[in-house]
Amino acid sequence: MNSSFVLPMRQVSEDLPEPIKQGAEGDIQDALEKALSEGRRCTKTGKVATYIPELSKADPEHIGACVKTVTGGTYSTGDWQEPFTMQSISKTISLTLALQTVGYDKVFSKVGLEPTGDSFNSIVKLETRTPHPLNPMINAGAIATASCIPGDDPFELYLELTRKVCLNENLSLNQEVYLSEKRAGMRNRSMAYWMKSENIIEGDPEEALDLYFRMCSVNVTAEDLANWGMVLANDGVDPISCTRLAESWAVRIVKTFMVTCGMYDGSGEFAIKVGIPSKSGVGGGILSAVEGRMGIGVFNPSLDQKGNSVGGMRLLEDLSKSLGLHYFAGKQQF
Repeated sequence: MNSSFVLPMRQVSEDLPEPIKQGAEGDIQDALEKALSEGRRCTKTGKVATYIPELSKADPEHIGACVKTVTGGTYSTGDWQEPFTMQSISKTISLTLALQTVGYDKVFSKVGLEPTGDSFNSIVKLETRTPHPLNPMINAGAIATASCIPGDDPFELYLELTRKVCLNENLSLNQEVYLSEKRAGMRNRSMAYWMKSENIIEGDPEEALDLYFRMCSVNVTAEDLANWGMVLANDGVDPISCTRLAESWAVRIVKTFMVTCGMYDGSGEFAIKVGIPSKSGVGGGILSAVEGRMGIGVFNPSLDQKGNSVGGMRLLEDLSKSLGLHYFAGKQQF
């Protein structure tokens, strides 16, 4: 494997976002417990994903969350150690990897920068507007982004970066979900071959698809997502070791997409009600990053019609209100 494409970890001393003040961090656990209770009330209003058969086995009542602050605090509640697959949350890491390996111009010659207003697996605008996927947070855009990642073993590069930014060297592929997703991924396959016909995907579409399915099928917990959110919130740097794990410019792009496109075609409503850069996945996870303050990982596999965790969104909405986390909140709680 050629590992030269993976950003080497290094110590940094550049200016970073101001950390949250220590005074009110004791309030985080109380707010998190309250938010969990609010989220739990919503779990019966959604359904687990069934279009990937293996995901249909999830318990819709499972709900948990973890917060990691940039000052080193850890707060958790509920089923925060329950494993689940990343699914579309993987798009934040694959985009980071693609940007850092082939650069901005290459990636955005394949995918656009705009929200779609359509569902995550829609093929409509590929046919009616442009063969270029409108952004890298929808399935077509993520498949095109995956096709840009170089190297003899691009999944190993992805897994290596995922382990680094999630601060967990034990992350691994869920083989059962991967195979289930690969067998059931006909809509994704149609997108890939359409993009191949339009020269958006330059190589073998089956290789791009296989990489995409593998990336979506890595097991994580809410704590792993909170770690990645903390790194995002701290400009790509692990605040504990002061080690840069992702380039600042790439992190900025990823967080912007999390605001505009991270919650599928529910991103606008989520931005108003919650106001935290976030990315959801149909496995039930939500990754959130509060700039300069904390990362949040949430898990509840009960989904709304748009593919977002119903319990997770309600939990984040309550937590945002309790702690003043909305990016336009004005006077902050701490």
